Amino acid sequence: MFSFFKRTKAAPTAPTTEGRLIYAIGDVHGRIDALEVLLRTIVQDARATAPAARPLLIFLGDYVDRGPASKEVVSLIIALGKEASLEVRALKGNHEEALLQFLDEPEFGSTWAEYGGITTLASYGVTPPTGRTDPEAWAVASQALAKAMPRDHLAFYNELELMAVVGDYAFVHAGVRPGVSLAHQSAHDLMWIRQEFLSSPGRFEKIIVHGHTPMEEPQMTKARIGVDTGVYATGILTAVRLDDRGATFLQAKVGYAPATNPVAATQAA
Repeated sequence: MFSFFKRTKAAPTAPTTEGRLIYAIGDVHGRIDALEVLLRTIVQDARATAPAARPLLIFLGDYVDRGPASKEVVSLIIALGKEASLEVRALKGNHEEALLQFLDEPEFGSTWAEYGGITTLASYGVTPPTGRTDPEAWAVASQALAKAMPRDHLAFYNELELMAVVGDYAFVHAGVRPGVSLAHQSAHDLMWIRQEFLSSPGRFEKIIVHGHTPMEEPQMTKARIGVDTGVYATGILTAVRLDDRGATFLQAKVGYAPATNPVAATQAA
């Protein structure tokens, strides 16, 4: 006697955070006002959720440049890292790489200025050069920044991570190179890649959570989650909330700031 069974496909499983409650915050770019508002929302949400383990707060990079309060943003993130109620991990963005390059190579200053580095100098109390192409003036500014920067800030910039992996998610600043395993991604791609990653039709080893490329709205596909909403210009700072039930977005809206279109600036640093 034979029995015939109809094969049924197993129900797809939701991506897992391995039981963790995770908040990943997009590019802050010196907008301490938006960051403070978003953090209050996150703290309230975490308290209401009452997770078994400490919530994990991941910053996706680009804390400095463009906005007016880079120093204050970094000070706040450092202070958060000392809070017992949260686990904080901070990733390295291309703007932090540019700042460190300026400290090592003052002649890079004119290029950094195009990325928005002038506002970072000002936040540390350093007067930017009046001539953007004067190497001697940039050398003076680089030395002044090194002197003005608190030691814990320099340590913060030097110790930033390139990637964090939790469960089915990988957190990076910019994205990943399609066709390359996560273990073999280059630092440059993790901080700088754009179109090759954004236009890739396939999936990656993990769901990639990233910032770097500002969009009018946060994006969520089966392959990636983008949370850069150009806060330096729009006043809208976005985070994604992840747990084993799925993903939702949290936002702080504090008003429009500089007269800049962040979406049009996606080809800039």
